[in-house]
Amino acid sequence: MNFDTELVGKIGSMALIREAEHDMDYNVFSRIGSELRPGFVWVSSGAVEIGWLDYIKRTGCELSGPKDAVMTDYSSQGQAILMEEYRRYIPAKYSVRQLLVEHTHFNDREKREHIDQFLMRCVKQNAIPIVNYNDTVSFEENRRWELEQLRNSGKDRIVECIDNDETAAVIASLVHPRYLLIYTSVDGIYLDPKDPTTLVETVEGRNPDEVIAVIDELQTHCSGASRAGAAGAKTKLEFIKEPIRQGTTVFIANSKYRISDILSGNCKRTVFQIR
Repeated sequence: MNFDTELVGKIGSMALIREAEHDMDYNVFSRIGSELRPGFVWVSSGAVEIGWLDYIKRTGCELSGPKDAVMTDYSSQGQAILMEEYRRYIPAKYSVRQLLVEHTHFNDREKREHIDQFLMRCVKQNAIPIVNYNDTVSFEENRRWELEQLRNSGKDRIVECIDNDETAAVIASLVHPRYLLIYTSVDGIYLDPKDPTTLVETVEGRNPDEVIAVIDELQTHCSGASRAGAAGAKTKLEFIKEPIRQGTTVFIANSKYRISDILSGNCKRTVFQIR
């Protein structure tokens, strides 16, 4: 099977900070940045949390006010720092480009094609795109109204992209990568989330339908999320179904591991693949 890109990867915000020390985890940026290369699309959360940490560091206090306004201000402050850190650790011979997306971009055919063309140019131009949801301008009340309008229009499938797990999966469906990597806070998918010995290391099938049938079964074992606002394992499994239908091999793995070790099988992870 031919693929248009090598990898789409996603990391969550909590993996990029050391919450107890109120600081970023520069080791994580260094480890990831050193492995990114053209043909990779990297979806990164973290702008709001990093902006929050930076504001406290500079002022000694948190922002107060309406939640949407506070999120906007933190996100705006954090985006610049997020990109600065990726630029610091990605090899200097590669360009680094930021792409801020919203749900409306993927629910509109022309905008979706425009994003696809941009990402394909990055591959040809030795550039690495860093993608994040545009929290700065997409506030909750307006987002809910826009999504409701889309549902009322009769569209079959509405992309929300409120969680970057979905954003990564939607982008993977767009750019057709060989691999999709979803970083999480655990080693993969478990039959019993409370028992680490029940890690499911491999999900295989002769075709996408067989793989997805196993995923449907795994979803019955999933509940909850690692923190408020995060997508749980059941939701992650739902998001990855479309990339699997397109032949992409999917990994769900702990963010403490190197990308290369996950792809080569040198660490614990759950891999979903067609035999």
